[in-house]
Amino acid sequence: MPDSLFVCYDFKVEPLYPGCEILIAQLSELGFDSFQENNDGISAYIDSTILSSVNFEDIQILNSTDFDISFEFYNVKKQNWNIKWESNFEPIYVDETCCVRAPFHKKSNYKYDLVIEPKMSFGTGHHETTSMMISYLLEDDFVNCSVCDVGCGTGILAILAEKKGASSLDAIDIDNWCYLNSLENIKRNNSKKIKIFEGEISLLRNNNYDKIFANINLNVLLKDISIYSKLLNSGGILYLSGFYKKDTNKLLKEANKFSMKLVGSKESNNWTCIKLIKS
Repeated sequence: MPDSLFVCYDFKVEPLYPGCEILIAQLSELGFDSFQENNDGISAYIDSTILSSVNFEDIQILNSTDFDISFEFYNVKKQNWNIKWESNFEPIYVDETCCVRAPFHKKSNYKYDLVIEPKMSFGTGHHETTSMMISYLLEDDFVNCSVCDVGCGTGILAILAEKKGASSLDAIDIDNWCYLNSLENIKRNNSKKIKIFEGEISLLRNNNYDKIFANINLNVLLKDISIYSKLLNSGGILYLSGFYKKDTNKLLKEANKFSMKLVGSKESNNWTCIKLIKS
């Protein structure tokens, strides 16, 4: 696995909003599974073994006269991502309580000191969606809770939930690289209660949880919100992020179909994180 290749597509998008959001949604449907926002667009990553099945004519926004989009692409060895990341990564601090740092950084004196090495996985806390989720975890009580982290990426949210007292934790991601990376980060943080799964959320269909995190993207959240509801215990909490503020009502409308109502929200740079309770 470490020697396999990703292909990186650097897209320049004008206008950025909502162009980047639409582009990410359409690329996700074609197998692109990692994205990085840039000043002039996005970088999108896809496994080279999947790329041959991608038809770029299916990316509707590329043919839209409402947007000016250009791109170039190149191969990226998965292990090279870590070198690039290490050269730019700085620790982040959330709510004066949690530090997220790399293995090569000095241990902090924060109450929650998380050691995360992301490689090709999403979730260092630098992106607004992850930092907002972390902020909710810091605010809420997780003692003796059963937790599921959907689209776990680096495993960062499950790791923090265990440190906050969760009694049992499942973390799942469809990407093998994320699965392996989460296993590594769990070891780094001496986590003992987290079980990692590779695959779709349907793998956990017979389980029930007090709290569920899903920091993915709008299309996946809309598709799977009915599953999250089935997995949640009555009175359980669902935390959703990975979407823009303007799409909040779409998610709330879908959530209301499954007896879930809004109890809180956070916003940062047009990104939104919402907190729902199941009645």
